[in-house]
Amino acid sequence: MSSKNTLLCALAAVAVTGGISSAQADTLNAVPMQGGMVMPMVAYHADTGRLHVMMPSEVPQLTPLLVSHPGDAFDPADPWFDALDPSRRGFSFSRRYGFVMDTMTDPLPPNTTIWIRKIAGPPDLGFYRYSGSDPKAWQPIFGTDGTPDALPWNGMMFHPGIAAPPGPNPLVATFELFLAATDSGQELPESSSGPLIFNWTNVSDGRPTLDIGLKLVVAWPASVTDYLLESADAADASNWTTVTNIPVLLDGQSAVVLEPDATTKFFRMRAAP
Repeated sequence: MSSKNTLLCALAAVAVTGGISSAQADTLNAVPMQGGMVMPMVAYHADTGRLHVMMPSEVPQLTPLLVSHPGDAFDPADPWFDALDPSRRGFSFSRRYGFVMDTMTDPLPPNTTIWIRKIAGPPDLGFYRYSGSDPKAWQPIFGTDGTPDALPWNGMMFHPGIAAPPGPNPLVATFELFLAATDSGQELPESSSGPLIFNWTNVSDGRPTLDIGLKLVVAWPASVTDYLLESADAADASNWTTVTNIPVLLDGQSAVVLEPDATTKFFRMRAAP
């Protein structure tokens, strides 16, 4: 079986395992949630003056479209196309986490608003305000692309989009909720929920990872076969060491590819004995 067929089979197996199949290619006009809702329940407790959040135990998975909807694509006119479409960055994504007010909450103190703040998280984990209806939106929030780490929340159900490069490693971010004065934005002391840990698993999309790095190339005419390449730490060194890297043909020349630290060395060609 060719490597291409092996890759396609692997992707198909992942899609079937996740319970999602695609009989034909579709153009998606919204960002799938990637599963059922996972809802932190927010409540204000008047007796303590603090916000409390009941975190769900289920851990959402960030999944690239290439895995969850193989063959499908996003509309290039939609604002999330560049980040999520397999033809562009092809990020893994999920909208399963969402904030919702507990029906048993006490009323908020007068002239206060709930704020949500991201305390910590890896730089490649992005957060976005999402709207699937016109005007559609995929706007960076919570520190993504230099945006503020905190934003006010009106208490309505709120499902941000979360995206990251595909990969096998789990991802974690820490949030908190607090009260602030509606007019000044000043945080109310001792109102914070404390740190809330949000977890995601992540999956690869099956495409091979490219390794790009800086290398030093030393080349000479391919017709020269009776010389050895040598290196030393100084041009006037008394001891020179034969470079043992096997030459390859590069742009019609014989060449050896060396690590960047070789830039501190001197090279010469010596007639083979």
